Amino acid sequence: MEGYLLDWANLLLRWLHVITAIAWIGSSFYFVWLDNSLTRPTAPDLLEKGVDGELWAVHGGGFYHPQKYLLAPKQLPEHLHWFYWESYSTWMSGFALLAVVYLFNANVYLIDRSVFDMTATTAVLLALAFLALGWLVYDTICRVFGHSDRLVGVLVALYVVIAAYAACHLFSGRAAFLLVGAMIATIMSANVFFWIIPGQRKVVAALKAGERPDPIHGKRGKQRSVHNTYFTLPVLFAMLSNHYSMTYGHQSNWVVLVLIMLASVLIRQFFILKHKGVWNMWYPVGGVALLLGTAVWLAPVQRPSAPEANAAAAVATPSALAAPGGAAAPGGTDFAKVQAVVTARCYQCHSAHPTLMPSPAKGVLLDTPDQLAAHAQLVYQQAVQQKLMPLGNITQMTDEERTVIAKWFEGGARTAN
Repeated sequence: MEGYLLDWANLLLRWLHVITAIAWIGSSFYFVWLDNSLTRPTAPDLLEKGVDGELWAVHGGGFYHPQKYLLAPKQLPEHLHWFYWESYSTWMSGFALLAVVYLFNANVYLIDRSVFDMTATTAVLLALAFLALGWLVYDTICRVFGHSDRLVGVLVALYVVIAAYAACHLFSGRAAFLLVGAMIATIMSANVFFWIIPGQRKVVAALKAGERPDPIHGKRGKQRSVHNTYFTLPVLFAMLSNHYSMTYGHQSNWVVLVLIMLASVLIRQFFILKHKGVWNMWYPVGGVALLLGTAVWLAPVQRPSAPEANAAAAVATPSALAAPGGAAAPGGTDFAKVQAVVTARCYQCHSAHPTLMPSPAKGVLLDTPDQLAAHAQLVYQQAVQQKLMPLGNITQMTDEERTVIAKWFEGGARTAN
């Protein structure tokens, strides 16, 4: 029952997180576009009121005329709409989802003992410290070097690279990518909570008191807001990456993460400049080139043909391929050996009644010959080419056992002689 309830928590939190993230990113992208698309008004009455930029738009059958004041209108409206709950709810739902999926199942999802051997408690504490440290380092950089946007950008980018390297050498690849994304998302939401909204509140309070607001609040808020818009696409990739094992499963996965994040920043820069009427195609060309180059680099190496593989293959280990008492597994065929490996190493997650998970992982069942044959390509890709399964190699599949699966698949994935 506990596993069943966790599955529902996973589903509902994931759904909520996607909804709130759409709301936050949508409003963020809209205001970046709006800010960069405003034109200085020519109407004397607007200039007299202090309007610094305006824009006419049509949407959904209506016309809209947003205006931006250089400082504020002479008379503040009674009701102001604030944009912050989108950020807070996205972070809270995301952290809850991280806890339910990764922190509560640290042995399965956080830890890969071939990367770094640690206990579940240590892994959870390291993950939480990783998120907190990311914000503290970023905030310190902005406080100390905030006078130079370029220097802050370089230092923050350098820290993200260091964080990616550290995460990929502490956690499983899948968790590492997600944690780097969660760290950046924490920075984004903390920017809103600690700097952008408090600064705006101080400006509003000063205006209501008839005082001139300190311009530093606007400057700081703007700087952090700009950082957030560049962070958005890298975070989205990190969140989606756990569905694509060819990225986080590579031996140089931290480089993969950095390259794809850099590509997304270049593409985002193109759109930011485009909003200002500047078309610099080198940014998207560079971004797409990085993505294509990374895809070519990650392409799996073609294994030897079946006869060559058969000649060079090692004998699978007795632990998975021998019957009780050390006797050879019944049948002796390639498929019988594969079934023995799958039973010993894969059934814990991919059977009708898994023991490591409340329900079959990703709905993949390997109980019968037909089911195994139907998923042969996936098993070969995950267990042989990328060596990502079992997760964190929790069931200790050996290289010899992976060779057995490879021989079977490359020989046609037959389930009978």
